[in-house]
Order: sequence, then C-alpha cells, then structure tokens
Amino acid sequence: MNLEELKQIAASTRDEQAKFDHEINICMGTGCLSQHSDTIKDALTKAVAASGKNAFVRRTGCMGLCAAGPLLLLTNKGSEHEIVYDHVGPEHAEKIAAALGGAPVAELQCDLREHFESQVHVVLENSGHIDPEKIEDYIARDGYEGLVTAVTEMTPSEVIEQIMKSGLRGRGGGGYPTGLKWSTVAKAVGDPKYVVCNGDEGDPGAFMDRSVLESDPQRVLEGMALAAYAVGASRGFIYVRAEYPLAVSRLTAAIRDARRKGLLGNNICNSDFSFDVEIRLGAGAFVCGEETALIASIEGRRGTPKPRPPYPAVSGIWGKPTLINNVETFANVPPILRKGGEWFSGIGIGKSKGTKVFAITGKIANTGLVEVPMGIPLRQIIEGIGGGVPDGHTFKAVQTGGPSGGCIPAHLLDLNVSYESLIEVGSMMGSGGMIVMDDTSCMVNVAKFFIEFCMTESCGKCIPCRAGTAQLYTLLTRICEGEGTMDDLDLLVDLSATIKETSLCGLGQTAPNPVLSTLRYFRNEYIEHIEHKHCSAGVCAMSKAVEVTA
Repeated sequence: MNLEELKQIAASTRDEQAKFDHEINICMGTGCLSQHSDTIKDALTKAVAASGKNAFVRRTGCMGLCAAGPLLLLTNKGSEHEIVYDHVGPEHAEKIAAALGGAPVAELQCDLREHFESQVHVVLENSGHIDPEKIEDYIARDGYEGLVTAVTEMTPSEVIEQIMKSGLRGRGGGGYPTGLKWSTVAKAVGDPKYVVCNGDEGDPGAFMDRSVLESDPQRVLEGMALAAYAVGASRGFIYVRAEYPLAVSRLTAAIRDARRKGLLGNNICNSDFSFDVEIRLGAGAFVCGEETALIASIEGRRGTPKPRPPYPAVSGIWGKPTLINNVETFANVPPILRKGGEWFSGIGIGKSKGTKVFAITGKIANTGLVEVPMGIPLRQIIEGIGGGVPDGHTFKAVQTGGPSGGCIPAHLLDLNVSYESLIEVGSMMGSGGMIVMDDTSCMVNVAKFFIEFCMTESCGKCIPCRAGTAQLYTLLTRICEGEGTMDDLDLLVDLSATIKETSLCGLGQTAPNPVLSTLRYFRNEYIEHIEHKHCSAGVCAMSKAVEVTA
C-alpha cells in the first residue's frame, strides 16, 4: 500500500459516513459494556430504523467519563458541536431517535463542560469517534499516514530524529527519553531485533492502557511498526494482561485487519521493511511490568527481574536488542510522525513534553479517563476536570504513580504536574493512575494498603524487597492496631531507605514511597495512632474497638 491508496481508503470511508445526517456513537468500552451498552446500541439501531431518520449507530471505545456511563456522543451534519448524553439506557432509544435534528433530550444531556474542554487529546484523539474493530475508521482519521510516509519517504534515522525533537518520554513510569532509547536499539548489534509493547497494567485503579487498547488498537500497532522501522526490528510482541479480554479480542482483530491491508507482515508498502506482531498474555503478576521480568515471561520463563546492565536495548528477548515501551508511549508516536516532533514539543512544560493520560478514581465525582497537557495544575485535574470530592467531604490527598507512588496533600494542589515536580514532592508520574482520598481516609492505613500490595506482588528474588516490604507491613499493621511506638517511625524510615537502595528492580526500589510520603505530610496521623491510640478517620481497628467498648 502506498500513500495514495491509503488516502483513497480514507476518502471513501469519509464519503460513506458523510451520507448520513446524524452520527450516534455508543461507548462500548469495558466500563459501559458492564452496564449493557451493547443492548443500548441494539435498541438505538432499531429505533433509528423505525424513525426513518438518516443516521447511523456506531460502537466506540471509552469516552472517558466512566462515572456517567453509559455514554452516547451525537454529531449532526454541518455542526461542529457534539452532544453528549450520559446514563443512557435502552428505554431512552426511541426518545433519542425522535429528537434527531431537533432539540437535544434535556434530561440525558451531559453538562460537564469543564471536564471535556480542559482536556487536550493526542493519545485519545479518536476517543468516541471510531469503531475499534474497523480499520477503515482509523484510516479515515489519518491513521497509518505516519507509517506509510515514513516507510516510503523517510530513513529510519529521520524517524528517530522526529521522536528526539518531540521530547517524548516513556509513559510507563520511568520517563526515560523515548528517542534516546530508540537510537540505542538502532545502534545495537544483533539480529533479529524486537519491539515490545508493555500492556501489563497492574496498578490498583489504573485503566489507561486497557482503554487505549480497547478503543484504538490500530494506533498502538502503527506506533509499534514505526518504532520497528526506526530501530530495524522485524518482530513485535504485545504483552497484555489476561484480565483484559476485550482488549485482547480487539487487538486480535486489529492485527488481522492490518495484515490484510498490508500494514503488517512482509514487505510493508512494497518496501524491504517487514514487521509482524504477536500477542502474549500475562498471568497477573505485577512484577512483569518490569521490563526484564516481562522479557522472561515472553520467553516462557518465570517472570522475575534480573540485574542491569546489560539493558534490554542491547540484550533483551533471547539475548537480542529489544525496544520496550508501554501502550501510551507507542500511541503518541503516529501523531508525532504526522505533525512533526516540534508540534509535540510545543505542548507541555520544561522537560515534560506533550500530554499525559490519567485514570482518576477514588473519592472523586468524575471517575474516568482524562488526557491533559503536562504542566497543568493538579488542582485543575482534581477540582475542575474531576469535579472535586463528592458528598460534602474535603480533599485530603491524591496518590499518583501507582502502588509505588506517593501521596500528595491538599496544600500542594497548585503543583504543576510534570515528571520532575512529582518526584520533588515524593511521588512519581508512574503510568498515570490517580487515586483521590478525602477526610474519611486514614493515611497510615493507606500506606499499609499499598505496602501490602507490593509485598504480595514481590517476586521474592531479592531479600530487600521480599523481606523488607513484609517488615514494613508488620510495622504499619502494628501502628494501625494501636501497638506502635515512636521508635517504629525511625525504623520505618531506615528500613525504607535500605529497601530503596538495595532492591533489584523498580518494584522494590519504589515500594517505600507511600510510607515515606505519608510520614512526610501526615506524620501527625502516625503520632495520633501511636500516642493517642486513635484514628480520626475511624478506619483502623483500635477506633472500632473504642466505639464498641463505649
């Protein structure tokens, strides 16, 4: 396929869609499907046909505002204004069909203007607009234009140059410069080379990668193919959690359709470049998000980390040079190749370029998926886009960076979100989970929860992580039960430092962050538990014991 043929497919698809006066998109991501959005689509299809209106109904992936699902996005021909309906049910189908071309159905209309208008979509630019199982929909929105242009008109080094110019950093947690990683793999000696997409999203409360894979799988495949062309790889793997069946199903269909269009497989675009992708399912081990453990799992071995160097860029899968990026990183690549690295670097702040996708959960009104420019104030995410803390409670903290991240208190809400700023306050960007806590949360118990997660998910290969996280959990449990001492606080700090400095991989090296950040900002709660045997949030066992006695 050449660029002209690709544009013909895009034009033909757009022409076909332009025949309709109304476009009705139904979210059929995991969240809305759990509320039977498939039955809503069936009901709307029948209602539209019965009404005689010139409209078509399309399934899409996640639209972001999960708390208000099932969601419907309505577009009328000749109007740039989109109408969003929330909490839609099959019983609303006839009313929605009857209103096409007239005034919107007022009781269904979503009026969370700031939630949508404050976002900048790059990774989620197709959110709510394409059928994830129709490659033509993706192509109609400039999909694969970057790949075809690169393979037919650019050298691999020119592709890497655009990624370098963009300032894109890995969105999996570490924030390593993507262009630098690609150039290292490109220079590495060894054949074949591999490209791996890390979709092993195991953080509590995180669903960014799952949503992208479910909603726009072709985008990830295009990003991987561009990376493969740039570094000289011929084979790729997408490592996905087996707990994501919808993502796996749609990825499988996307790979099949890309092969049929000649966009994966041998001699892509009639060139010497060949690249194909396989799916590997993870068995739910959090540690397999670490790249050396992930490689071991792909090779069929037990997923445990190994010391670095050598790094995967030099010696990865079966000892060959291997490029590993996560889902969101690859999803950023196609628009960078279409629009240029300088366009992407114009978004963001400092060394944190572009946008970041966050999954906001916990004590927040607008639970869901958002994409915002780097440098946005944390307050705007929590109080503006997220709608703030509901039910009259007050904001206490937000935990960023997954179970290995830190808890950021209310007085730091005006912090501009970037890789550097989050590290400075004792947290990290991580893959993009945000868990909001209010005044009903006990921060000692929160630290215990995340340490228990890291302890349970430790592979046990190195003693600092295996034994250290268990000892942290024991100390925190003792404090939560009213049996701690002030000496335990010093022991928590010393033990955390040892674990961070001596653990083999990122799981252990970052596991103490929830403890250290809560000690830093909520030390008074630890002291309250120790000296007063009281938990003001009423969460810990000793408070319940006092209530029962009373």
